[in-house]
Amino acid sequence: MALTRRRFSGEMNYWPSFVDALSTLVLTVVFMLSLFMISQFFLSQEISGRDEALIRLNSQIAELTELLALERAGARDLADNLAILQSGLDAATAERDRLQAQLTAELGAGAAAGDQASQLSTALNDERQVSQRALAQVELLNQQISALRRQIAALEDALDASEGRDRESQTKIADLGRRLNVALAQRVQELSRYRSDFFGRLREILGTRSDIRVVGDRFVFQSEVLFGSGSEQLNPAGTGELDKLAAALLELEAEIPAEIAWVLRVDGHTDARPLSGTGRFRDNWELSSARAISVVKYLISQGVRPEHLVAAGFGEYQPLEQGETDEVYARNRRIELKLTER
Repeated sequence: MALTRRRFSGEMNYWPSFVDALSTLVLTVVFMLSLFMISQFFLSQEISGRDEALIRLNSQIAELTELLALERAGARDLADNLAILQSGLDAATAERDRLQAQLTAELGAGAAAGDQASQLSTALNDERQVSQRALAQVELLNQQISALRRQIAALEDALDASEGRDRESQTKIADLGRRLNVALAQRVQELSRYRSDFFGRLREILGTRSDIRVVGDRFVFQSEVLFGSGSEQLNPAGTGELDKLAAALLELEAEIPAEIAWVLRVDGHTDARPLSGTGRFRDNWELSSARAISVVKYLISQGVRPEHLVAAGFGEYQPLEQGETDEVYARNRRIELKLTER
C-alpha cells in the first residue's frame, strides 16, 4: 500500500519516489512473512510425523533387543544341555567298551561263564540303545542351536537396519531444525528492517531534537518533553509531539496486514532519586507506570487501536547511565517506545 503524503508540523513532505519504494518494501515483507508462515506450518507437520515415526522405531528396537536377549538365554540353556548329554554319551561309550572287553574275556573262560556273558550282552545292548538315544538328542540340539543362530543373525540384521533408519531420521530432523533456524533468522531480519523504517519515519517527523533520540531499537523521549517534574499529566508541548507519533502510528496500522501481531510498547523510567512522599505517588514505580499509561491513553484518544499499545513502568531500575549528576538523572528520566511482536 502506498503511503499518503502528509505534512507534519507544517515542515515535512514525503517524496513520491520514497513512497513507492516504501510500498514495495512493505509488500515484499508481507509476502515473505506469508511464505514463512506456510513453510513453518509444513515444517512443523513434517517434524511431528518424524517424531511419531522415531517413537515407533525406538519401541520396535526395544522389543527386538528384548527378544534377542531371550533367544540368547535359550541358546545358552541348550548349549548347557548339550554338554550334559555329551558327557553322558562319553560315559556310556566308556562303559560299553569296558563291558565288551569283559565279555570277550568271559567268553574265553568257557561255558561256565555263559550266563554271565548273556547278562553282559544284554547290558551292552541296553548301553547301545542309551547311546543311540543320546546321539539323537545331540543331533536335535545341534539343529535347534543352528535355528537359534539363524534367528539371532536375523535379529541382529533387523537391529542394524533399525539403527540405520534411526540415524537417517536424526539427520533429517537436524536438517529440518537448521532450515527452521534459517527461516526464523530471516523473519527476525525482516522485522528489524521494518522497525528501522518505522523509527526512521519517526525521526523525520519529530525532527532532530537532542531530547528525542533513537537508542538501539527504541525511540526515547526525555520526560521533560512530555511531563512536568513529579507529574504524570502531559504538558502542551508533549501532546504536540504525541500528535505526530499518533499520526505515524495510524499510517502504520493501515499498512500492516491484520494477521501480523504487533504492538508499540511504551516504557516509563525515572531517575534513582526517591520521591518526596508529599505527592500523589508513593515511589518511582507508580510514577513511571502512570506516565506510560498517560502516553498510551493519549494515543488511544487520537485514534490508535488499544490492542497495538502496551504500557509498562520500570521505576529507576533500568538506567541508561550510572552516576549521580543532574545530567545523568535527566537522561535516565525518559519514555521509551519499542515496536515489537505481540
